[in-house]
Order: sequence, then structure tokens, then C-alpha cells
Amino acid sequence: MAGSSEIRDPDDEWPDQGTRFGHKVGWGPLKVSDYTRVEEVDPPHRIKLRAKARPLGTALVTLDIRADGDGSRVRMREDPADALTAFIFNPLTHLLVRGRNAESLDRLRELAQRQAEAPGRAAEERRRFASGEHG
Repeated sequence: MAGSSEIRDPDDEWPDQGTRFGHKVGWGPLKVSDYTRVEEVDPPHRIKLRAKARPLGTALVTLDIRADGDGSRVRMREDPADALTAFIFNPLTHLLVRGRNAESLDRLRELAQRQAEAPGRAAEERRRFASGEHG
């Protein structure tokens, strides 16, 4: 997750609906600790997250996944999740968020490629998540 300096304490049942993990976001000395919660999950097709970074804002982040040849294509969409965030979500903010999300997707691709090359546990974890046995 680009933009986070720390990810911590995921719930044991992650990524089941309602589970969450903590994170720290911000720049320089301005860091905010909050959490992200799974709002909706439909493995292996979709996960919708409510990411909080209060008082900076709250976002709904949706990742839609579909098969594409020998791999997958992931589309990421981030929308304001409350009126205050919508108010400050201006064109400049949108560009910054879009760049951060592109970096997040690049990191996800690299992680998926490394796991595809690794035998054993990574393959079993991918199989379990794809079949819905992730909880």
C-alpha cells in the first residue's frame, strides 16, 4: 500500500468482510495512525475497503480482479467516503491519489510475480484465497 509508512495488526480472519488492519499514513512529521476495514469481498473478483486517515479523510477503495490470459488484471478505484473528503478531493488531490494508487498496483504486480515464482506456501495461499477458504 503506497503512502503507508506502516501496516500493523491485521485481524486473523483478514480479508473477510468486517476485518481490518492498522496503518500509518502521512508525510514527514505529519503521520496519522488509523485503520482500513473490508466493506465487501467476493474472492477472487473484488474487494472493497474503507480506508481511514482521520482527520485527513476517508476513502472507499475498490479492487476489481479479472482473469487476463495467464494472469490477472486489477482495476483500482478510490472515491471519497464522506462529505468532508469529497469537499477536499479536488483535481490536484485526485492526481496525487492516482499516482499513489498506480504505485500500489505496481507493488501488487511485483508481489504477485514473486509469489508465482515461489513454490510451496505462496501457491497454497493463492489457491485458498481464490477458492474462498481464506478465513
